[in-house]
Amino acid sequence: MLAALIAHIRRFVPLSGEEAALLEQYIDLRELKKKAFLLKEGQVCAASYFLIKGCCRSYFITEKGIEQINLFAIEDWWITDYQSLELQTPSQFYIQAIEPATVAVLPRAVQDALFEQLPQLEKYFRLILQKALAAAHLRVKYIFSQTGEERYDHFTTLFPGFVQRVPQYMLASYLGFTPEFLSKIRAKRIS
Repeated sequence: MLAALIAHIRRFVPLSGEEAALLEQYIDLRELKKKAFLLKEGQVCAASYFLIKGCCRSYFITEKGIEQINLFAIEDWWITDYQSLELQTPSQFYIQAIEPATVAVLPRAVQDALFEQLPQLEKYFRLILQKALAAAHLRVKYIFSQTGEERYDHFTTLFPGFVQRVPQYMLASYLGFTPEFLSKIRAKRIS
């Protein structure tokens, strides 16, 4: 089951068979049912999660009681609350399975010991975090510089698989507009 994680790591850093076997000793596997939570607001995030199968979302609840999605993750993506994980403070986010999922769990409690034994994993995670930060910066730019239609077109071009897997109200939340506005955009595309 961890072959996908090992292959992903090897795309960024070398990892021998022996090192992969060592890594597997530190990783737990967790099966999630649809709508199951990996993290809830107020909990301290205890791990980083690599999606082997399925789709998850990270979201928070606004002052008006509305779910605002800030991140999706599908196969070969990591998801966690890095601030809560590193500072060991209560999370302000929820992480939830959108569909049944299998995740590889890297507990924070063993991360440092793992990095000491496999130092190349620090480079791997640095590269992954750099990519995630760059994507977050671009997302903020798009929210402030593109119209809703442009954001929708950009997202569906880059991530066409999400459009089929993610409920439309969640996609609208992620893109920063209402489900009704998304319906209008989609209706224009059909006609």
